Amino acid sequence: MNVYVPILVLGVIAVVFAVFSVFIASAVGPQRYNRAKLDAYECGIEPTPQPSGGGRFPVKYYLTAMLFIIFGIEIVFLYPWAIHFDALGLFGLAAMALFIFNVSVAYAYEWRRGGLSWD
Repeated sequence: MNVYVPILVLGVIAVVFAVFSVFIASAVGPQRYNRAKLDAYECGIEPTPQPSGGGRFPVKYYLTAMLFIIFGIEIVFLYPWAIHFDALGLFGLAAMALFIFNVSVAYAYEWRRGGLSWD
Protein backbone atom coordinates (compact mmCIF):
# COMPACT_ATOMS: atom_id res chain seq x y z
CA MET A 1 0.00 0.00 0.00
CA ASN A 2 2.93 2.35 0.65
CA VAL A 3 3.78 2.28 -3.05
CA TYR A 4 0.44 3.86 -3.98
CA VAL A 5 0.49 6.69 -1.41
CA PRO A 6 2.42 9.16 -3.66
CA ILE A 7 -0.02 8.47 -6.53
CA LEU A 8 -2.98 9.00 -4.21
CA VAL A 9 -1.48 12.23 -2.85
CA LEU A 10 -0.84 13.49 -6.40
CA GLY A 11 -4.44 12.64 -7.38
CA VAL A 12 -5.81 14.52 -4.35
CA ILE A 13 -3.62 17.54 -5.17
CA ALA A 14 -4.87 17.50 -8.78
CA VAL A 15 -8.52 17.36 -7.73
CA VAL A 16 -8.08 20.12 -5.13
CA PHE A 17 -6.27 22.30 -7.69
CA ALA A 18 -9.01 21.78 -10.29
CA VAL A 19 -11.84 22.59 -7.87
CA PHE A 20 -9.92 25.57 -6.46
CA SER A 21 -9.22 26.94 -9.96
CA VAL A 22 -12.88 26.76 -11.00
CA PHE A 23 -14.00 28.39 -7.74
CA ILE A 24 -11.44 31.21 -7.93
CA ALA A 25 -12.21 31.90 -11.61
CA SER A 26 -15.91 32.28 -10.89
CA ALA A 27 -15.33 34.36 -7.74
CA VAL A 28 -12.62 36.71 -9.00
CA GLY A 29 -13.39 36.84 -12.73
CA PRO A 30 -15.38 39.64 -14.38
CA GLN A 31 -19.14 39.38 -13.98
CA ARG A 32 -20.04 41.53 -17.00
CA TYR A 33 -21.92 39.40 -19.49
CA ASN A 34 -23.23 40.70 -22.76
CA ARG A 35 -25.11 39.19 -25.65
CA ALA A 36 -22.02 38.71 -27.82
CA LYS A 37 -20.27 36.64 -25.16
CA LEU A 38 -23.28 34.42 -24.62
CA ASP A 39 -23.73 33.63 -28.34
CA ALA A 40 -22.32 30.42 -29.74
CA TYR A 41 -19.01 30.87 -31.55
CA GLU A 42 -19.11 29.41 -35.07
CA CYS A 43 -15.54 29.88 -36.31
CA GLY A 44 -16.08 33.51 -37.23
CA ILE A 45 -19.18 32.79 -39.32
CA GLU A 46 -22.31 34.58 -38.21
CA PRO A 47 -24.93 31.98 -37.25
CA THR A 48 -27.96 32.03 -39.51
CA PRO A 49 -31.34 30.55 -38.71
CA GLN A 50 -31.94 27.23 -40.41
CA PRO A 51 -35.12 26.62 -42.43
CA SER A 52 -37.82 24.67 -40.62
CA GLY A 53 -37.60 21.75 -43.05
CA GLY A 54 -33.84 21.45 -42.63
CA GLY A 55 -31.21 22.84 -44.90
CA ARG A 56 -27.67 22.59 -46.07
CA PHE A 57 -24.98 23.11 -43.48
CA PRO A 58 -21.57 24.28 -44.75
CA VAL A 59 -19.00 21.73 -43.66
CA LYS A 60 -16.07 22.71 -45.89
CA TYR A 61 -14.05 24.01 -42.95
CA TYR A 62 -14.59 20.85 -40.94
CA LEU A 63 -13.75 18.59 -43.89
CA THR A 64 -10.51 20.46 -44.46
CA ALA A 65 -9.64 20.19 -40.78
CA MET A 66 -10.34 16.47 -40.78
CA LEU A 67 -8.19 15.95 -43.88
CA PHE A 68 -5.37 17.83 -42.21
CA ILE A 69 -5.67 15.69 -39.08
CA ILE A 70 -5.87 12.40 -40.99
CA PHE A 71 -2.93 13.08 -43.29
CA GLY A 72 -0.93 14.67 -40.49
CA ILE A 73 -1.33 11.61 -38.28
CA GLU A 74 -0.41 9.32 -41.15
CA ILE A 75 2.76 11.28 -41.82
CA VAL A 76 3.75 11.04 -38.13
CA PHE A 77 4.07 7.28 -38.65
CA LEU A 78 6.93 7.93 -41.06
CA TYR A 79 9.24 9.37 -38.38
CA PRO A 80 9.97 6.13 -36.48
CA TRP A 81 10.60 4.40 -39.79
CA ALA A 82 13.05 7.11 -40.84
CA ILE A 83 14.94 6.85 -37.55
CA HIS A 84 15.26 3.04 -37.57
CA PHE A 85 15.49 2.56 -41.32
CA ASP A 86 18.72 0.52 -41.16
CA ALA A 87 17.51 -1.78 -38.38
CA LEU A 88 14.21 -2.72 -40.04
CA GLY A 89 15.69 -4.22 -43.18
CA LEU A 90 13.64 -5.48 -46.09
CA PHE A 91 10.52 -6.08 -43.98
CA GLY A 92 10.44 -2.43 -42.86
CA LEU A 93 10.93 -1.25 -46.43
CA ALA A 94 8.04 -3.42 -47.68
CA ALA A 95 5.77 -2.33 -44.81
CA MET A 96 6.48 1.35 -45.45
CA ALA A 97 6.00 0.89 -49.20
CA LEU A 98 2.52 -0.52 -48.51
CA PHE A 99 1.81 2.29 -46.04
CA ILE A 100 2.91 4.99 -48.48
CA PHE A 101 0.87 3.33 -51.22
CA ASN A 102 -2.18 3.40 -48.95
CA VAL A 103 -1.66 7.08 -48.10
CA SER A 104 -1.13 7.89 -51.79
CA VAL A 105 -4.39 6.18 -52.77
CA ALA A 106 -6.28 8.17 -50.14
CA TYR A 107 -4.59 11.39 -51.26
CA ALA A 108 -5.41 10.72 -54.92
CA TYR A 109 -9.02 9.93 -54.01
CA GLU A 110 -9.39 13.23 -52.13
CA TRP A 111 -7.70 15.12 -54.94
CA ARG A 112 -10.02 13.62 -57.56
CA ARG A 113 -13.10 14.33 -55.43
CA GLY A 114 -12.08 18.00 -55.11
CA GLY A 115 -11.47 17.92 -51.38
CA LEU A 116 -8.25 19.87 -51.73
CA SER A 117 -9.58 22.77 -53.82
CA TRP A 118 -10.44 26.09 -52.19
CA ASP A 119 -13.45 27.17 -54.25
